[in-house]
Amino acid sequence: MRHRVEGRKLKRTASHRKALLQTLTTSLIRHKRIKTTEAKAKEASRFAEAIITRAKRAHLAEQAGAVPDVHARRMVGRDIHDNAVLRELFTEVAPKVANRPGGYTRVVKLGVRLGDGARIAILELVDYNMERDDSAARSRSKNAISRAERVARSRAKQAKTATPAETPKAAAPAEEAPVAAAAPVEEAPAAEAAPETTHDTAATDAPSEPTGDVDAGNESEGNPA
Repeated sequence: MRHRVEGRKLKRTASHRKALLQTLTTSLIRHKRIKTTEAKAKEASRFAEAIITRAKRAHLAEQAGAVPDVHARRMVGRDIHDNAVLRELFTEVAPKVANRPGGYTRVVKLGVRLGDGARIAILELVDYNMERDDSAARSRSKNAISRAERVARSRAKQAKTATPAETPKAAAPAEEAPVAAAAPVEEAPAAEAAPETTHDTAATDAPSEPTGDVDAGNESEGNPA
């Protein structure tokens, strides 16, 4: 049983676990906000706050007139192996959290990750993510006042933002409806002329046959009496 056992092993050996927390803390100071599992976020939060506290104490001592605390920088440098991040911790982060008595980080739970079902959370520095504090303060102040006061504030706000009624404007001239374009009339196809039946008899007249009287006359002329 793990009664009164502090910390999480995270299914890693001691050296692997220490390297993981050092990497998470370095990324947190560099980006001010990281996304990881809930268990890692909670362990990295404890690890990072101890480092930030050491840097803050060194900064306050230097402000009081002491010489620069090289020992504190060397001790923090054991866990923060990036010189740029180490410099940022002592020059930017420590002065920003100088007036905060602990609680430099925040863990925001996001739910369950698809695939393996791990609980996901965001680990962030509080002083670099103040919009959450502002929304929480507004929510607390809203719940603290009574309902009657909220209603009065709401009515006063509505009365302040209400605009006077606008004077009726002159009626605009009615727009004429567009005249529909006349559809083109299709012409009916002309009826085909019926073929005329002409009887051209002159061209087809047959030669007339000689009559009997003519023949008789010819015969009489050929035979004189």
